[in-house]
Amino acid sequence: MAARRLTGLLKTLGPVISPTKCSARSFNTLVSEHTVKWMQDISKKSPMELINEVPPIKVEGRIVACEGDSNPALGHPIEFICLDLKDPAVCKYCGLRYVQDHHH
Repeated sequence: MAARRLTGLLKTLGPVISPTKCSARSFNTLVSEHTVKWMQDISKKSPMELINEVPPIKVEGRIVACEGDSNPALGHPIEFICLDLKDPAVCKYCGLRYVQDHHH
């Protein structure tokens, strides 16, 4: 089953990989070359670095509902996050951090 999917994927990459060399090894080489190229470009920040630049979002309640974005087409499934701990809580989908705002 996986071999058929890989072969189908390799066929869609026809302009990139010649059909006579459609194999798992050639696919792995393509992925490795792409990854190396991406890792060498240090001018761009990784997604993790970008999300860590966003400060924790202060919330008044104990529970927050994270959707990732106000536009449902760009967001992720709703995750309800409990903010009882002292440390910021992190959304498992988008990485946004939330902290309870104690304004006594």
